[in-house]
Amino acid sequence: MNTELSKLYPSQLWDNFANICNTPHPSKHEGKLIEWLKQFAKANAIEYYQDAIGNLIFRKPATPGMENRTPVIMQGHIDMVPQANSDKKHDFLTDPIEPIIGEDGWVRANGTTLGADNGIGGSAALAVLVSKDVQHGPVEVLLTVDEETGMTGAFNLEPGVLKGKILLNLDSETEGELYVGCAGGLDAEIGINYKSVAVAAGCKGVKIVLNGLKGGHSGMEINLGRGNANKIMTRLVKKLVNECGFMMTSFNGGNMRNAIPRESVVCGAVGAADADRLMAVVAKFADIVKKEFSATEPDLSLTAEIVAAPDKVMAKEDAAKVLDVVFALPNGVMRMSDSMEDLVETSNNLAIVKTEADKVAIYCLMRSSVDSAKEALGEKMTAIAELAGASIELSGAYPGWKPNMDSPILNTMKRVYHEKFGEEAQIKAIHAGLECGLFGMSYDWDMISFGPTICSPHSPAERVNIASVGKFWDFLVETLKNIPENK
Repeated sequence: MNTELSKLYPSQLWDNFANICNTPHPSKHEGKLIEWLKQFAKANAIEYYQDAIGNLIFRKPATPGMENRTPVIMQGHIDMVPQANSDKKHDFLTDPIEPIIGEDGWVRANGTTLGADNGIGGSAALAVLVSKDVQHGPVEVLLTVDEETGMTGAFNLEPGVLKGKILLNLDSETEGELYVGCAGGLDAEIGINYKSVAVAAGCKGVKIVLNGLKGGHSGMEINLGRGNANKIMTRLVKKLVNECGFMMTSFNGGNMRNAIPRESVVCGAVGAADADRLMAVVAKFADIVKKEFSATEPDLSLTAEIVAAPDKVMAKEDAAKVLDVVFALPNGVMRMSDSMEDLVETSNNLAIVKTEADKVAIYCLMRSSVDSAKEALGEKMTAIAELAGASIELSGAYPGWKPNMDSPILNTMKRVYHEKFGEEAQIKAIHAGLECGLFGMSYDWDMISFGPTICSPHSPAERVNIASVGKFWDFLVETLKNIPENK
């Protein structure tokens, strides 16, 4: 465990985060962290409850004199997105995250995602539970499972088990901003069956690797013009098929629906007489895309090498179908919001292309703050798949969170922020999936979301600003102190 983190302010929050980093907890594999949290509760005599899906709920009575305040729920999720650089050997199921305190005032991880999303929020809630000097009314802490890959915990939260009336979601990523709305989401899985054919004698094997892209959060960073490895690779491979007779064996790119794909690898074969031309085409195309993405992807790398020839490749017509579908599917921002400045309304992330034994699977995550626009995008994806003769399944739909500008907790927190820091908090909605939208289906809570400044979540460049964590903590403490009386 990185004990140096505990020297940062506030020490209890950072100590909690160090323990979280030391305990593997990728999405759908949170069991070790759940056990640590239970032991944390027992060691500190904190009441807790675990529901059937795995969510944890902790309760702490009000501090003396605060018993009449409106009950509050502090909420976060305990899973993290597992992403590592290609040169980093890391098993997210067994290896701890290695936090690094930078001289630039940021904490990042050694070659992997840090898990500040949402480990910092959870660490803050735990710090309140064990604090002896934070003033608060009755509080509960809700820590959900599997937020990043399906919001499973929020989908299955039991009605009536929580008693609070105000929800403080601690899962936003820009200090000084109060979030009052978020996008809903919809998953798409497209399948294209293919047949394999034998490779002619004398062919050479080819391996093409695209990496060095920034990737990032497919909601918060979808509007930054970053490259999508799957889309760029498809452009190249179509060119190689047309100009060099390239035959594709496999296409694999991306590994998380909610992360912009950073890497892509295509393997196949080419006739010996066309091998040199293929290498030249790759080199020329690499120069082209490096210029296209010079501002947003300065570390883009696209290389090819001659390897042992494969025994089989995809039938020509099937490979063409795969490439055409990936090429045709929308990716990136579809529409900006009419109601909030600089907010993406609707987007799609062409997240994963994965070659299996006899099928290529394509996974996308659509987001929108307008349910009808999300549904229309799903219909467009369906039309493209059906025109190509591919299968498609839409699933995992979750609602957005509609802003309530008359929210009492919003007005309280705006006042508290101004009094505490002498500046105005910014009111925002986010083009990402917060669990608030799902909570609103079962509970009538007054909700707000806020957090410290976290950059590049869902990628190995993830980092959290140290000073912003201290400010976030001070704001949380002052907010709890100013919660109005229960009516």
